[in-house]
Amino acid sequence: MAEKKKVVLSGMQPTGMLHLGNYEGALKNWVQLQNTGKYEMYFCIVDWHALTTAYEDTSDLVEKIYQITADYIAAGLDPKKVAIFVQSSVKQHAELHLLLSMFVPISWLERVPSYKEKVETLGLDSYGFLGYPLLQTADIIVYRANGVPVGKDQLPHLELAREVVRRFNFLYGEVFPEPEAILSEAPYIPGNDKRKMSKSYDNHICMGDSVDKIQKRVMSYYTDETKIYKGDPGHPQKCPVFALLKIYAPQETEKIVLDCTTGNPQWGCVK
Repeated sequence: MAEKKKVVLSGMQPTGMLHLGNYEGALKNWVQLQNTGKYEMYFCIVDWHALTTAYEDTSDLVEKIYQITADYIAAGLDPKKVAIFVQSSVKQHAELHLLLSMFVPISWLERVPSYKEKVETLGLDSYGFLGYPLLQTADIIVYRANGVPVGKDQLPHLELAREVVRRFNFLYGEVFPEPEAILSEAPYIPGNDKRKMSKSYDNHICMGDSVDKIQKRVMSYYTDETKIYKGDPGHPQKCPVFALLKIYAPQETEKIVLDCTTGNPQWGCVK
């Protein structure tokens, strides 16, 4: 008998077209996991999660769901190999979330780092936002997922899910497996303003952008600000353009580093 495949689940909010940070930070790894053939995989478009911070205007939510679905497939996720679905189409997510909320202390949710941070910075104080990590837990364990591809910033959310599973199993018997983190090394993708690429900063390059739009965005990137004069030696590791070059033109990096540190290249030409 063939060994049962482990279940893996992950997802993203439908906030419109995905950008290079989304691809390098998550989608690329999802596709690699899919192509191993080792897992039963579920990729969710978490539209209910989107409502926890953007509930006032939902007029374009359906359009954004179509956009992110197209990006999932364009990145290499194959609907014949994995399940791609919309969270709100599976009502059991909400039902399990409700049941979990009966025994999870509020203090468990209040100590999640992202909650404390966004309450202070964005003033979000709704139950929906407080309960976001618990809904995330329901998303994972409703499929009895064994693994969740996450970045290090999401580890507190996953640890909450594991704690909830332990409490549930203690109260009602062994029902759910404790999900494990599937960590991957994702490169840092800078936006054109040197900050981490993000839609909220409007510094991003979308996967579906036209060539003209990509060129305009790249030409607006900051470069090495420590290089004052044309012939001065440069510092590639301080340049956001070089960070992109390492990922998308690795064959050029050795020459660029040599030229840059001897004061030869101009970053405008490199762009």
